[in-house]
Amino acid sequence: MKIIFGLGNPGKRYQKNRHNIGYLIVDKFADLFKLKFKKRIKYLFAESDDVLLIKPRTYMNNSGKAVLSACSRYRSQDFLVVVDDINLPFGEIRLREEGGFGGHNGLRSIGTVLGTNQFKRMRIGVGAPDEDELARYVLADFDREEEKKLPDLLDFSSSLLIKYVESDFNQVLDLYSILKKSYSEKF
Repeated sequence: MKIIFGLGNPGKRYQKNRHNIGYLIVDKFADLFKLKFKKRIKYLFAESDDVLLIKPRTYMNNSGKAVLSACSRYRSQDFLVVVDDINLPFGEIRLREEGGFGGHNGLRSIGTVLGTNQFKRMRIGVGAPDEDELARYVLADFDREEEKKLPDLLDFSSSLLIKYVESDFNQVLDLYSILKKSYSEKF
């Protein structure tokens, strides 16, 4: 079974925040397959025979606690983390099998708890703040232009997750490199 972690913050207050793009993408994936989320102490989860979707309830900066709990319970090392990235323009996607944390506290928390930075991640660009404080920017809702583009971003991201569940991460990388040009033209 593969696990997909969509990082974000729990609660209605954060629902449409840039920081919650991981939650939104995992929600879209769950909707496509009519999967319903259930509660555990540290996370929400939805599952099928092939995939376990996780939305940490530990808030972004403590995402590692939920990741460790889920990986221990389900005994899977094959997982992917979906997360926002201010270092990428809105809608741009970067896929990596391992890497640094790029200043992202959610990724840092996972790396600290697991003792490694060798885990798959899908970084979703949310753009960078002009002069705003970083925390205020990522905890703000998407602006009108971003809202218009969000459905395409969620659809495209979900198609990559489907490929991940059906095959392996290298095939996701191949698919992304093929589709990236036409997708990027929408943004």
